[in-house]
Amino acid sequence: MESGLIALISIGGMFVLLAAGMHIGFAMAFAGLGGTMLLLSPDAALSLFGLTVFETALSFDLLVIPLFVLMGQFAATGGLSEDLYKSFNVWLGYRPGGLGLATVGACGAFAAICGSSLATAAAMCKVALPEMDRYKYDPRLATGTIAAGGTIGILIPPSVIMVLYGILTETSIADLFLAGILPGVVLVFLFMLTVWLLTRIYPAMGPRGPKSTTREKLGAFRQVWGTVVLFTVVLGGIYLGIFTPTEAAGIGAVGALALGVGAGRMTWRSFFKALLDSVDTTAMIFTILIGAIIVKNLIALLQFPAMIENWTLALSLPPMGVMIVILIIYILLGAILDTMAMILLTLPVFFPIISNLGFDPVWFGILMVVVIELALISPPMGINVFVIKGMTPEVSLGQIYIGVLPFVAAQALLLVLVLFIPEMALWLPGVAP
Repeated sequence: MESGLIALISIGGMFVLLAAGMHIGFAMAFAGLGGTMLLLSPDAALSLFGLTVFETALSFDLLVIPLFVLMGQFAATGGLSEDLYKSFNVWLGYRPGGLGLATVGACGAFAAICGSSLATAAAMCKVALPEMDRYKYDPRLATGTIAAGGTIGILIPPSVIMVLYGILTETSIADLFLAGILPGVVLVFLFMLTVWLLTRIYPAMGPRGPKSTTREKLGAFRQVWGTVVLFTVVLGGIYLGIFTPTEAAGIGAVGALALGVGAGRMTWRSFFKALLDSVDTTAMIFTILIGAIIVKNLIALLQFPAMIENWTLALSLPPMGVMIVILIIYILLGAILDTMAMILLTLPVFFPIISNLGFDPVWFGILMVVVIELALISPPMGINVFVIKGMTPEVSLGQIYIGVLPFVAAQALLLVLVLFIPEMALWLPGVAP
């Protein structure tokens, strides 16, 4: 059977399984297995399938993922997200839209110890939404701010998506972490600017909160010292070569647990809940990862990257034109696919093209993360939107989507900035020792 027909059957079959309601990881696994059987033989395909599952589940390099997930769960359960929000609220809450500004700032700070967009959005929804409700914030602004702020969780390091990208493309995880800091800070500023503009134009959307005294503002620093120390130890240790990313993730998880225990918020019940939530998240990630690797093996056997590369060369586009086409494809895929599945499915196809065109893999990794952030809040998928909807049943899905649209524009602006000013991502890795 011809390679093109096998690819068509496999990818088509995957979308049929997805439409039938099958989990994305299993749909990819079955599609990849079926295509490999058609290309090779049932015995060879099953052997490759078993080897992929075994090696992925026991990979030491992938141990960093559950450890960073556990770090984020301990941070959320231990009340660090609440402390961060209260501290930013003390400094920014009295301004127009101040609670929204505080939410964005707290999301950026919590992202520095979490690494997950969904966890950041869920944690901030619990602590910020009740306050915004109390001050009669427009539900569109309140939910939109939290959903958008959650996306910062995968751009400011540590980031599970960056770890996966680094492992699959053999790109330095430390360089990726460094590269995400400046775009992450710029995104926090853009989101804050969005809240400020909305509340300047429509003051009733975000009333002022109470004004704090100088003593209260100075006292707010005491609530965030633990987060600052944890972020510095984890990332500083990686950059200085004191420990590997995997060791840093383990140290970060222990540090987040210690901060929660020290604050008196980590009970046995919350401890076991954090463990179970980490297992649940890790199982989901690995299921998608294994499915994507099985499809990746089929793509490699079909020599699909070479076919796509020849097609892009036939377009006679300049390298930046090819990059823009790839990013447009990612934006379109983000509307119909799970974000993690999207990156794992497409990397084997697009990364060789990017490498052959001479683009920096660290820069491309940050571009991918920014595109994924767009997908997290863009209709019709917008996983962060669904998370907020699940936690705020009284707010309609349409209201949340309307609320995130201004932030989608801000996110798109960041994508353009990183695309045409690569130094935003590459400056810090370039100056680091």
